[in-house]
Amino acid sequence: MAWIILFIAGLFETAWAIGMKYSNGFTKVYPTVFTFIAMGLSVFLLSISIKTLPVGTAYAVWTGIGAVGTAIFGILLFGESKEFIRLFFIFIIIVGIVGLKIFTKS
Repeated sequence: MAWIILFIAGLFETAWAIGMKYSNGFTKVYPTVFTFIAMGLSVFLLSISIKTLPVGTAYAVWTGIGAVGTAIFGILLFGESKEFIRLFFIFIIIVGIVGLKIFTKS
């Protein structure tokens, strides 16, 4: 269950990063409110997951999910680079997340 909670926390991390972009430096009310709610939920869920999972593993997975999700949404929503080398390194992050999941005893 801790892994599922951690995955959801990572999704909320992606949400707050994208929300921050839409908030335009926290100058737009609704995206700003969304961003702060997503931040709070993300950190809260992370705190629940580290009751069971090793903190280093959980934090690495949490930030990895956030980084991959944000990069993907950056490509889809904001026209960011889709160069092969960039996609390759995003894939490497995914491999690291999967590796941590496979080799972490919880």
